[in-house]
Amino acid sequence: MINNIKQYFILAMKGFAMGAANVIPGVSGGTIALVTGVFEKLIHSVRSIDHIALGFLLKGNFRSFSSRINLYFLIAVFSGAVMSVFTLARLLGYLFNNFPVFVWAYFFGLILASVYFVGRRTERWSLPVLMLFATGALLAVWVSRMSPAEGSENTFYLILCGAVAVSSMILPGLSGSFILILMGNYELVAIEAINDLRTDILLPVLAGIIAGLIVFSHFLSWIFRKFRDHTLGAMTGFIAGSLYILWPWKIPVYRTDGLGNLITRIDGSPIIESYHRFVPAALTADVLVALLLMILGFLSIWLIEKIAEQKA
Repeated sequence: MINNIKQYFILAMKGFAMGAANVIPGVSGGTIALVTGVFEKLIHSVRSIDHIALGFLLKGNFRSFSSRINLYFLIAVFSGAVMSVFTLARLLGYLFNNFPVFVWAYFFGLILASVYFVGRRTERWSLPVLMLFATGALLAVWVSRMSPAEGSENTFYLILCGAVAVSSMILPGLSGSFILILMGNYELVAIEAINDLRTDILLPVLAGIIAGLIVFSHFLSWIFRKFRDHTLGAMTGFIAGSLYILWPWKIPVYRTDGLGNLITRIDGSPIIESYHRFVPAALTADVLVALLLMILGFLSIWLIEKIAEQKA
């Protein structure tokens, strides 16, 4: 029993890390799932929520239902993720407002290490796999350069936000939070609704998340089983391309009208159109701290991998 409790705690912590990643634009919870070794089991478990599993549940055969979908595994991972989202939303909002370069630097190092460790899982880097890597990287950069849309509190749009965001959240390298930014609803969903517990926003998004998770997990499970190296190659490319989003030194370019006036949201906040990225001209104290945080982020993933190798 103690070993089981310890195992569930470790799974919950992995879920916690996934939830933290999903709150941060540019960081993918799927990347964390892949690096921590729960990605394939997570996808296969969610995919197993089908008519057979529901049949077991309706017949009262809870043991078969639980076994088929790895229920306790899912509870451990998702409870950690939910706890993380609700506890870290306010903290991350504060850190982004006050130390954006440092936060981006840490996660840049985190994802940089993920490129290596996820790519290492590919058994054979054939030409098609390399081409998919390049395609994934270019696609991630292209998505990051898209202009954000206008947000909406329409119920059907919120359901769509949840479905699209969760699909990208479980796809390594593609950030669900960044997709919410592109759809114009990041602040509404990930900050305001969570911090203020707005059920009118959260419930439609949750419905979309559940539907999107089940549908997309079937596709990912099938393609991972049939084309494992090709899928890992594309995912590694996605992760590598997301480094463009995470580059710490950038200045926001705000959306303006034809006269150069700022276009704002309903709450008065400006809309970020894109970023101007640059390389620091001098090695100041802030730049040095950011570089050290990059190294710390890289070492964090390295440590996770070493622990995983020892347990394997």
